[in-house]
Amino acid sequence: MPENPSRTLHLNAFLMSTGHHEASWRLPQSDPRANVDIEHYKRLARIAERGTFDSLFLADGPVLFEDVAQRPAGVIEPLTLLTVLATATEHIGLIATASTSYNSPYNLARRFASLDHVSAGRAGWNIVTTAGAAAARNFGLDDAPAHAERYERAAEFLDVALKLWDSWEDEVFVGDKEAGIWGDNDKIHPPRHRGRFFSVEGALNVPRPPQGYPLLVQAGSSEDGKDFAARYAEAVFTAQQTLADAQSFYADLKARTGALGRDPDGIKVLPGIVPVIADTEAEALRRERELDDLIVPWHAQRRLAELLQVPIEQLALDGQLPDDLPPETQIQGAQSRYALIVDLARRERLTVRQLIGRLGGGRGHRTFTGTPEQVADAIQSWFEGGAADGFNIMPAALPSGLELFVEHVVPVLRARGLFRSEYVPGQTLRERYGLPRPANQHLVSRDPSVTAASTPATAPTPSLVPA
Repeated sequence: MPENPSRTLHLNAFLMSTGHHEASWRLPQSDPRANVDIEHYKRLARIAERGTFDSLFLADGPVLFEDVAQRPAGVIEPLTLLTVLATATEHIGLIATASTSYNSPYNLARRFASLDHVSAGRAGWNIVTTAGAAAARNFGLDDAPAHAERYERAAEFLDVALKLWDSWEDEVFVGDKEAGIWGDNDKIHPPRHRGRFFSVEGALNVPRPPQGYPLLVQAGSSEDGKDFAARYAEAVFTAQQTLADAQSFYADLKARTGALGRDPDGIKVLPGIVPVIADTEAEALRRERELDDLIVPWHAQRRLAELLQVPIEQLALDGQLPDDLPPETQIQGAQSRYALIVDLARRERLTVRQLIGRLGGGRGHRTFTGTPEQVADAIQSWFEGGAADGFNIMPAALPSGLELFVEHVVPVLRARGLFRSEYVPGQTLRERYGLPRPANQHLVSRDPSVTAASTPATAPTPSLVPA
């Protein structure tokens, strides 16, 4: 892909309790209870905002993910937490993960609309389809639906959410005190949706969000996930270990997006990177070893067995992965992460012990250890090499890793003309990602002068809405 000198990086801060390395809570300076400390998250948000990051991001799922013996377990519900962080910051975007598998469109659309109002247009939704029997059993099910069915449900869920955000036209408000008319009922449009998974009758009970829709983010890299992203997503969080793999994913996703009639520049690809930074490469490597030495092998071995869907007895610490692992297509969980981890282990002929060390920092995301200049070089090479539009920054330890990135890597990126030095006042998260505010679909259908080109392709036009 030819280099575009006008492009600038997008940086998202992925916040996770004491850091992304599973042993970060064991560092002397870490607070083991940071996962539920609101002041900790306020500090992180302000650090990221000082670094003029586009956004910050919170992962989530309706299940207790961790063995509580392994690392800080349990998190504050992200939309609740981001509402607090909206009042502690002024500019940075606020992206929350929410599952289409175990939510209802009406409640979730209302909560994201509310966050967008509270934050003056800074909300984003990381759309996920939750896998695994453990989550299913929390909602009265014996097991999660099959992979393809989860994405079918997600497509209808998002279709309904878009209808709900558009159920208020922007011009509803009249405010005629003399006549006693607050709003125009003709500009309220109940969805009256009847579908395979959902039946939603009435209009949303909160006005249309300041952004029209929150920024729509997606994080799956399976075939179903890429198809879903190409249809709806405006930013994609992904994981690749090599430049070649990242370039292949980037080109594939942009091509799928274009094939659906969308502008490929309207979807931003942000691979995850776990930076371990120090003044010298030797010191950075020492910090990485310090973290890896704190990993408890039993915990990591058990988690790997669950992901690979094999008995733990088949994963000898000093042996390689079994030859007869299940094919990716039989995995009903995170197919793309499964494929990435197996490929990493096979390609580099890693033992299980070596593999869990590599996964300890970022669960399959690329770990880069080095000086600020070396980290900036790696970011620049992927950005200019057709592999990324930006990066999901996942510090191994928090808050120290984020502070080091902001204080030492961001200035290098700014000096190279790759990243902003200040925010544009009043800019919404969509505007920061270079995206227009979507026109209300009812206005599009009513007014011939409002064309598809004036609204992002996530709007439910006939060519994009699944049957």
